[in-house]
Amino acid sequence: MAKKKRKQPGPGSSRRGSVSPQPQWQGIEALGMLATHIDGMLEADREQYETLLEAQPKPHVLDDYTVNRVIKAFTTQRGDFWMFEEQLQRWQTGEVTEDQSTEVTRLVEQMRLLRENNQKVLDLAAELSKGTIEKVMAKDDAQLGLEFLLRGFK
Repeated sequence: MAKKKRKQPGPGSSRRGSVSPQPQWQGIEALGMLATHIDGMLEADREQYETLLEAQPKPHVLDDYTVNRVIKAFTTQRGDFWMFEEQLQRWQTGEVTEDQSTEVTRLVEQMRLLRENNQKVLDLAAELSKGTIEKVMAKDDAQLGLEFLLRGFK
C-alpha cells in the first residue's frame, strides 16, 4: 500500500489550510475608486466617534455586545490599513500626472486622519466598556449608592 503524499502549502497559504489572500495592486486608473472608499471610511468613522461621544457621560446606555462589536470592527479595519497605504505608496513612486500626484498626497493625509480617528474610537470604546449596562447591573446596591453619592460631590 503506497503512502499518500501530503500536499505542501503553496504561496499565500499556511499548513492549516487557510489562505492569506494577496492584494491585487491597482493601476492609477483606480485612484477615483480608492479615493471614494478612503473618504467614505473616514466620514463613517468620524460619525461613529461622534455617536460614541454622546454615550460618554452615560455609558450604561450601551451593552457589552455593542461595545465589543465596535472594538472588533475597528480593530479589523486597522489591520487592513496597510493595504491602502501600500497602494498609495506604489502610486507615489510610479509615473503619475501632477493632478494624480496631488490626489495621492491628499489620500495619504486622509489615511493618517483615518488611523488617528480609528485609535480615538478604540480608546473611547475601551473606556465605555467599563460602564456598560452589564457592568452597572453586576454591582450591588451599596456600591451603586456610594458611586452615586460620590459623583454628586465632584
